[in-house]
Amino acid sequence: MTAALGSKTSTGRALDLGPAVELVSKEEGHRQPLAPEFVSAEDFSPLEVAYDFGRIRREDIESGPRNIWRYKKLLPVPSNVEEIPNTEPGCTRLVRADRLAKALGVRKLWVKDDTGNPTHSFKDRVVAVALAAAREFGFDTLACPSTGNLANAVAAAAARAGWDSVVLIPSSLERAKILTTAVYDGSLIAVDGNYDDVNRLATQLAADRETWAFVNVNVRPYYSEGSKTLAFEVAEQLGWRLPEQIVVPIASGSQLTKVDKGFRELGELGLVEASPYKIFGAQATGCSPVSSAFRDGHDVVQPVKPDTIARSLAIGNPADGPYVLDVVNRTGGAIDDVSDEEVVEGIRLLARTEGIFTETAGGVTVATAKKLIEAGKIDPDAETVLLITGDGLKTLDAIENHVGPKATVPPNADAVKAALGK
Repeated sequence: MTAALGSKTSTGRALDLGPAVELVSKEEGHRQPLAPEFVSAEDFSPLEVAYDFGRIRREDIESGPRNIWRYKKLLPVPSNVEEIPNTEPGCTRLVRADRLAKALGVRKLWVKDDTGNPTHSFKDRVVAVALAAAREFGFDTLACPSTGNLANAVAAAAARAGWDSVVLIPSSLERAKILTTAVYDGSLIAVDGNYDDVNRLATQLAADRETWAFVNVNVRPYYSEGSKTLAFEVAEQLGWRLPEQIVVPIASGSQLTKVDKGFRELGELGLVEASPYKIFGAQATGCSPVSSAFRDGHDVVQPVKPDTIARSLAIGNPADGPYVLDVVNRTGGAIDDVSDEEVVEGIRLLARTEGIFTETAGGVTVATAKKLIEAGKIDPDAETVLLITGDGLKTLDAIENHVGPKATVPPNADAVKAALGK
């Protein structure tokens, strides 16, 4: 199932992917027509979308809808994408985090709180873009392998679009994420194995099922572009400027590389001043192949077997790991990892200082930022943004043994006063 720009899709309709013009291999820059393909046949490296943006003005974006489609002229989506039923993710809040900044010892800190998306994680962004592209290519079923958040987003987006969904998850996934996927009544399949086993299975199925769009396999180049909208929103919410530093959690690594791509595109288009910025990566120690490669000065990422409570980041063989290293080194950032105990404390620190309850991935981000600040790698005087990508209600098991009532008392005021010591 292939279609080049200007040609017809399998349904006989002209292909409309907005400003997208072709796919380019990340290693050697080989170019090929737009198609539902994710690896270059020339150099076997990942493919990503190339564009002809034309002139884009801030006012064009600001007059758009209050969701990611305000950036449709920067994405590989149809020109009428906002008119087709979708979950309308994006435009989540950027929180000035002064209390957390004080606790961490930094001057100015912002939290990009993506828990406000339709299924409460940033995955709604990437799935919305993937679905829009998949529709253009003539697919009729939305599918994915997932560690949880993507499962929620795919099942919900397919339901909203009136599509079938097929979602593959590790059988050990958190109960909350299983339930919040199953509720949409798609085909949810639990697989005995870890995420890397599930991902291999999805790749096999994608080759056999011509009408299934696996968002992070055969339509991955389009899917991954959705992460750029995090960069676009941060810049717009800061008054059309780039932050000096940003901390991004690493699973496959795609989000971090696309945040960088988004910042660069804004600068190249003159929508922001192309000022320097540093990107920092965060991993859990129990699944830290990219952090380990960075620490050892390697440009190759060695796969590991995940063992961490941060299951949404538990990808032992991250596809974009080498490109994460490139971005972090180029921007002068760093990558580090934190223990499960530090992850829990990161969740609790963000909750008690800013009233934001994040899942384990956000705990990784906060705890890693703390570690990098203490190590002198994050400049405490530079404006910093933390990406919080998922809601804590998805990973209640991570904190259930760490928090609870301060006391249990009979129903009278004196008992409450005694329990409070006041």
